[in-house]
Amino acid sequence: MDKKLTLKLDKYVIERAKKYASSHKRSLSRLIESYLKSLVNQEDPSNKEDIQISPFVKSMSSGINIPAGLDYKAEYSNYIEEKYK
Repeated sequence: MDKKLTLKLDKYVIERAKKYASSHKRSLSRLIESYLKSLVNQEDPSNKEDIQISPFVKSMSSGINIPAGLDYKAEYSNYIEEKYK
């Protein structure tokens, strides 16, 4: 359910925001709503309804489990040493 909200903002900010919203084919109201949702969702990590993983990203999964304590810098260093022996 949508409700009306009145905001007081700097005129310059409003003009620039309208141009930005227009160039992204969105209304200023929806742009502000999206921003506010992102703020609210950051505070509540259990709310993951807006997060969707694209099929492309899913296809990149290798199925390899990386240990939590992996020292990637040491691993990379070892790789470079072996490569240029």
